[in-house]
Amino acid sequence: MAFNNKMNFQSNDKLALTEKFIENLGANVFVADKTGDVIFANQNSADTYQCTLDELFKFNAFTMQEKGYTDRQPAVKEVLLKKKEIKRYIKTGKDVGMIISCKPIFDENGDVEYAVATSYREEDFLYLLNQVDKQKRKLQETVAYLNKLGQKPFFIASSNEKMKQMYALAQKSASMDSAVMIYGASGTGKEVLANYIHSISTRQNEPFIPVNCAAIPTELMESEFFGYEKGSFTGASENGRMGLFEAASDGTLFLDEIGEMDLSLQVKLLRALESRKIMRVGSSHEKDVNIRVVAATNRELEKEVREGRFRDDLFYRLNVVSLKVPPLRERVDEILPLATKFTNSFNKLYGQNKKLTYDLVQELEDYQWPGNIRELKNVIENMVVVSPNEYL
Repeated sequence: MAFNNKMNFQSNDKLALTEKFIENLGANVFVADKTGDVIFANQNSADTYQCTLDELFKFNAFTMQEKGYTDRQPAVKEVLLKKKEIKRYIKTGKDVGMIISCKPIFDENGDVEYAVATSYREEDFLYLLNQVDKQKRKLQETVAYLNKLGQKPFFIASSNEKMKQMYALAQKSASMDSAVMIYGASGTGKEVLANYIHSISTRQNEPFIPVNCAAIPTELMESEFFGYEKGSFTGASENGRMGLFEAASDGTLFLDEIGEMDLSLQVKLLRALESRKIMRVGSSHEKDVNIRVVAATNRELEKEVREGRFRDDLFYRLNVVSLKVPPLRERVDEILPLATKFTNSFNKLYGQNKKLTYDLVQELEDYQWPGNIRELKNVIENMVVVSPNEYL
């Protein structure tokens, strides 16, 4: 074993350290000289052969099989005879399996002077293989999950003129980094559109973080958005926590129901968007963040601004590109392809083979859909689950 000269060890120290390393390798190590006598072994080897070290030092590679110490010719003996590295599976006389790798060390004349054997018990080797297999499965699951994330959100090829214009503008805005505001009634697919914009943008390989502003209590909004340091308030995690801005850094932060945000937080949100810096609750240091913001609302924000419920400066900051998602009742030509997609999805999910009928499609197209696509999806799922007939 080579040692760094800076360590300046004495010979005895080097030997002691070498022995300590070998004892803690977790493997069986023993060395035989050219006559086959064991001249070095660690305790693991003795434990595997179920004997003492003194007994192990009496072993000779050329007689181990005859004396019943191994079930076949030892790898050490083969190395001494064939003068090359040998790898093999072998069992001790006590029926303990080992996977062995044995290498020759040559003298200046090219003869084998020593044979160095390193081995693992079969049970330890199988345990390691099992751990590798577990890591392999985890990696495969991770790859599958990332591939799923990488799939573009579903959009149908629409013949509806309003939808075609909206898709064209969405695709154009995706190539830029400006803020996007999506307007639309509840259930029209605003988050799906936001995810679509992210998925075809230059940030597509970074996080897409959706947050429903209406679902976060006002008193927790600042810590949720900007994070907090440990001990900054009662109940705070002892390690602190990053906020949504940090989690979305380099990616897209989707602010759903932005019209529900409290005025006091609107000021801080505007400052973060303008400066691209945030400060955790309880901290005195700013952090740089690089995010693209897409917001959505079912409110008329211009009216909210006029009535003092939404800041005009934040409105202008977020409303750089404006997209309006029409309600489903104005997109009747999309009802059949959407209903077909949902039927196929739920058939697969529930192991069914239900089919749409002409009369049902007519009813779906005549209905006004106050809940929009979300309501349509719920209705189709309900029919697939409860209908006793093949045809819905």
